[in-house]
Amino acid sequence: MRSFSPSLRLRVAAGFALLGLAVSLALGGWLHFASRDLANRLIDQALSAELEDYRARLSRNPGSLPPMTATLRGYVTLPQDAAPDVPGALLDLPEGRFSLHLDGIAYRVAVRPEAGRTLYMLHDRTQVDDREERFAVFLVVGIVLSTLLAAAGGWWLAGRVIAPVRQLAAQVRDRDAADLSAPLSARLTTDEVGDLTRTFDRYLARLRAFVERERAFAADASHELRTPLAVIQGTVEVLEADDRLDQRTRDRVRRIGRASKGMADLIAALLTLSRESRGAGGTPPLCPVAEVLREAVELHRPLLRHKPVAMALEVTGDVQLAVERPLLAIALGNLIRNACTYTERGTITVRLDTDAVSVTDTGPGIPAAELRCLFEHNECGRTVRGVGIGLPLVKRIADRQGWEISVDSQPGRGATFRLQFHPAPASPQG
Repeated sequence: MRSFSPSLRLRVAAGFALLGLAVSLALGGWLHFASRDLANRLIDQALSAELEDYRARLSRNPGSLPPMTATLRGYVTLPQDAAPDVPGALLDLPEGRFSLHLDGIAYRVAVRPEAGRTLYMLHDRTQVDDREERFAVFLVVGIVLSTLLAAAGGWWLAGRVIAPVRQLAAQVRDRDAADLSAPLSARLTTDEVGDLTRTFDRYLARLRAFVERERAFAADASHELRTPLAVIQGTVEVLEADDRLDQRTRDRVRRIGRASKGMADLIAALLTLSRESRGAGGTPPLCPVAEVLREAVELHRPLLRHKPVAMALEVTGDVQLAVERPLLAIALGNLIRNACTYTERGTITVRLDTDAVSVTDTGPGIPAAELRCLFEHNECGRTVRGVGIGLPLVKRIADRQGWEISVDSQPGRGATFRLQFHPAPASPQG
């Protein structure tokens, strides 16, 4: 299963969002604890002032009653009080400042013992707690908004930063593969992306020179090789028409003819594969697969002349493909040649269905470790099917045409190569 990989812009926006969230949480937490500590300090100062005021009044009038308002409550205990009028939760408190709940109400309490008596001063925190809750909600909303703003800013900034990269990617994506001359850096800035683009342009210049050399070589090789091949094929036709040749010599001439025809098809296939796209020369005419397959089977039967191997052809479907005939001939011929080369006894069955060609042999089979690199241009530790361009060339042709090549094999029991293709739609009869 393909793993999800977020875009660079999304990752930058997520990074900004996380940074904004972290800063907002740190600042919001500090503000929350600072406001709570400040509220406690203010309440403690108010309680200290009330205690001093009440202590002063007691010194002038020992019968003075403690304050009792909506937010402030005071108590005093004397040694001679057997049952003081003080909530029981206060009696065990030592000197200092405390927070506790009485009858479901939160209080801040100040306790001061002096001169045989203990003074208690309570401040109702209900209003303070309500304000702190509202402030906490305000902080949460601020944290969420800050995170969203940071994410939006990161998204906008990332878009500005990677815009040249996206422009460069669009130029490369929309560019024709044959166009290697127009520079990519014509409309880009002089920043780091511009430096990267100019590096690409220098690389394209070197690649253009390489492609020109390869193109010239392919054209020259095609011309220089086709001329002697045409001479060879013409000579073969003349020799085959000579009645004075004995059968042995005629077989040798036919072998030369088969080899020259195979070489001509191989050159045509390699030149076709060297083009960038299938549509470079227009859509090829429909090619009858059964006809090409029969030619390939008969072309390779002489390889089994001195082997106890029988090769059978089974055609169960009439298939026509929009493919250059040399490409199809080389693909089918390489599969059949591979089976003929590595089968020492038994049978080779070539079967044409409505959507595939399969070649089954009774050869040595292919080890599982070699299957993964069977169609690659390297030795890769192959010991049974050897090395060469045969099977890799079939894979190149299949990839170019949109076909699929597969192999099913068990060591010691042979192998089955299957070329799966997509038949061209039948043309209307007129």
